[in-house]
Amino acid sequence: MIFQTLTTSFKEQILKGEHDLLTDTLQLALYYSTADLNEDTLAYTTDHEVVGGGYTAGGVVLTGVTLNKSGGTVYVNFDNAVWNPASFTAAGGLIYNASKSNKSIAVLSFGDDKIATNSFTVQMPANTSTSALLRFN
Repeated sequence: MIFQTLTTSFKEQILKGEHDLLTDTLQLALYYSTADLNEDTLAYTTDHEVVGGGYTAGGVVLTGVTLNKSGGTVYVNFDNAVWNPASFTAAGGLIYNASKSNKSIAVLSFGDDKIATNSFTVQMPANTSTSALLRFN
């Protein structure tokens, strides 16, 4: 089961200063619905990772990473993640820090299986304090 959340280990590690989201290499890997990803996920794994045309194990590097703040909230934005060409099915993803031993950051759930027949885009939410994937209040 894939449960969308920031991982507990990331919350602890960010407070310890173990991640630099602006300079570290952050990646997004995609998974089948049979993956077990949740708040207890510690690191990137190949278990139940997508296999298919246009997909490489480990996923893609996230680009356009920015830190923003509004009121009492600090939030992180990313460019959309794109696979082109693509021929696979995915139900969720894992954002992880490839620069820090592949430590997990956040789990994404797509709600159900998404089927790519030509290209596949994970559209990131609006760059706002109430919509961004990574928010710290």
